[in-house]
Amino acid sequence: MAKKEDLKTASVLAFERKLDPSDALFHAGNWDMRSNSTGWSAVAIREKSVRGTISNRLKTKDQDPAKLDAAIENPNLQTVDVAALPSDADTLKVSFTLRVLGGTGKPSACNDADYRNKLVATVHGYTETNGFGELARRYAFNLANGRFLWRNRIGAEQVEVHVAHLVGGAAKESWIFDALSLSLRSFEHRAKAGAALDALATLIAGGLAGEQHVLLEITAFVRMGAGQEVFPSQELILDRGRGDKSKTLYAVGGIAGIHSQKVGNALRTIDTWYDGADELGPIAVEPYGSVTTQGKAYRQPNPGKDENGKPKPKQDFYNLLHNWIIKDQIPELEQQHFVIATLVRGGVFGEAG
Repeated sequence: MAKKEDLKTASVLAFERKLDPSDALFHAGNWDMRSNSTGWSAVAIREKSVRGTISNRLKTKDQDPAKLDAAIENPNLQTVDVAALPSDADTLKVSFTLRVLGGTGKPSACNDADYRNKLVATVHGYTETNGFGELARRYAFNLANGRFLWRNRIGAEQVEVHVAHLVGGAAKESWIFDALSLSLRSFEHRAKAGAALDALATLIAGGLAGEQHVLLEITAFVRMGAGQEVFPSQELILDRGRGDKSKTLYAVGGIAGIHSQKVGNALRTIDTWYDGADELGPIAVEPYGSVTTQGKAYRQPNPGKDENGKPKPKQDFYNLLHNWIIKDQIPELEQQHFVIATLVRGGVFGEAG
């Protein structure tokens, strides 16, 4: 083991994700068909050409008023992808699987043996003291409340989430949750689902600890109304010259779906340990607490000073990990949860040359 003063962060340091979801696929049917695995038809994506208006903000400075008026008066012609339930189906079925893997804290790549040993020992100390109970409870909560449905959850009349623990291809245990009875902003109000949530959380914790193989099958039923539009993931088209559609939706084998990355983002939306969480609620676990929809990072590496002129504590992942591993400065328990949750998330965290 290297001396404390000689220990430094490895330049090559990577972790594999420990929550591994599949893509979530969309099917359509009726609410009273929830107990039947057959009879559900795939939700397809189709194109729609629309004649809209120019409504975006225009640059008006030094513009010829006549040309500006002409531009606004022209129609906005565009082709977009859409997905919707059939006219005789009122319920969206969203299904995916989730693997829970062990080995949290053990790097998949690390070019410094001393740092690796210290890191593994530190994470082992955390798990011996705290276990994965708190993190697993929050992951279970995000399965039960249907957070992974994103926009499809909004305005739904009823949402029911079925979670099954698969062993040998068959369900060993299963739980059913009324998603709308569970909050998206808090992990404390568990309503009548307490026992089921505890059982699911215990199973996930066992998977993270490597005590057992955990494969979950998640199926959500969302009662939206016959013919209503549904919302798969939207593809990011980097080459603007490719195609002529304004919006391209994601499909797997002709079936509309949500990206596995977006499902994973929802499941790890458990970070309430940052400054400002009381106002905003949980955010996804990210090294800098980045929320791209707001254009803000809530865990800045240089957070500035408070109203009294004192430096604010650095709560980004890299500073917390460095202080914990290199300086033996143990973070507060909440920030320990955040660091371990980031390791569960996975990523490349080596120190840049």
